[in-house]
Amino acid sequence: MALASRMVPLGTPAPDFTLPDLDHRTHSRADFAGGPGLLVVFASNHCPYVKHLEAALGELVDSLPIPTVAICTNDIVSYPDDSPIRLRDQAIRAGWTFPYLVDESQEVGHAFEAACTPDFFLYDATLALAYRGAFDESTPGNGKPLTGNALRAAIEAVLDGKPVPEPHRPSMGCSIKWRAD
Repeated sequence: MALASRMVPLGTPAPDFTLPDLDHRTHSRADFAGGPGLLVVFASNHCPYVKHLEAALGELVDSLPIPTVAICTNDIVSYPDDSPIRLRDQAIRAGWTFPYLVDESQEVGHAFEAACTPDFFLYDATLALAYRGAFDESTPGNGKPLTGNALRAAIEAVLDGKPVPEPHRPSMGCSIKWRAD
């Protein structure tokens, strides 16, 4: 089911996290303190909205010096296409060079208030939320070009130490697959 992001209030601090990547290396919010900012992307392998932009996301992130992590918080028991082995296939297919983290407990997804995949959270140098919104206006089947212009402009503003002008258009994608418990 398609769902829009929750539009968490700007200025919200980045939630703390410590998660393994696909090679079992641990990454945490503290790893990004003192940097230019942080882009957190909630993603999944099975979602057509993520598949639509995954290669363009990889290219965009590779072209800008913003630390980035993707997080899959989906229930892998009910959605085995989002298991770590399938996420590795996706990262290779999409050309992602940034860490892809696995949120098996789903606690991090809840802490970020992630709602959909993709869901973008861009933090400034103080790790305060500067942008939450769409990659661009393109979604599967709407015929609009895939440009990444909304996210690119937000990242450029953060790297320049400037606020990201509002309004921010919510991201749209597949709902996070939460466990029933």
